[in-house]
Amino acid sequence: MRKIKVAIAGVGNCASALVQGLQYYSKKGPDDGLTYWDLGGYTPKDIEFVAAFDVNSRKVGKDLSQAILQPPNNTVKIVDVPKLGVQVKKGPVLDGIGKYLKDVVSVSGQPAQDVVQELKDTGAEILVNYLPVGSTEASRNYAEAALAARVAFVNAIPVFIASDSAWAARFEKAGLPVAGDDVMSQIGATVLHKTLVKMAIDRGVKVDETYQLNIGGDTDFLNMLEESRLKDKRESKTSAVRAMSPYEVPTRIGPSDYVPFLENDKVCYIWLKGRYF
Repeated sequence: MRKIKVAIAGVGNCASALVQGLQYYSKKGPDDGLTYWDLGGYTPKDIEFVAAFDVNSRKVGKDLSQAILQPPNNTVKIVDVPKLGVQVKKGPVLDGIGKYLKDVVSVSGQPAQDVVQELKDTGAEILVNYLPVGSTEASRNYAEAALAARVAFVNAIPVFIASDSAWAARFEKAGLPVAGDDVMSQIGATVLHKTLVKMAIDRGVKVDETYQLNIGGDTDFLNMLEESRLKDKRESKTSAVRAMSPYEVPTRIGPSDYVPFLENDKVCYIWLKGRYF
């Protein structure tokens, strides 16, 4: 089967995990830890990266295999990624760099590339949005580019595009897939929280209240110290948990603090209070 050509916007920790993961699982089988190793006959080895965009001076101009290892990225290294022949291009900054990220991310002085033209020139079929949380304007800019270049758009951050009726209608009219918004970890805080709430309700518990607090040491948590960038993130995670209950449950979910020495580790505290016999 032919390759699925993928472009990435934002070469951060999540992009690093994706690139490493595809390299790792291209040599593995269906019983080695992926939720779905085979989708419609396609496996990880059928995915090819053809374009990447970032604004960090440490990443722009480098091969994607090298850019994923540049600070402030601190994703655990699980495999050596060979040179991919994909040079990271400068994307538009817009609101992609929050006030806390400005202290750790040096923006490249190179001119921003024409994203639409780059997508067309590389033959990209899917654009994955991995920008920092709160990058509303920048995410919409990449969504517009996907429409203009006629590529599918996977929105992996909590900015409402796929779940926004107006955006969804535009992609539907163009005959292009759009998916998102935000990405749930295979076994992460939100899916664990959802499972606990559903289990309690299935066992007859009247859930009175629940909250989830998260701390971590990567740039995502540093960026989320800026409260104004958190609205969509909180709503995305909260709605996912609330969907497990047939009645309204007082719920509070969201990142709580940035602890540098945790690096790429994340610590989650889940509280659930209810009544049962």
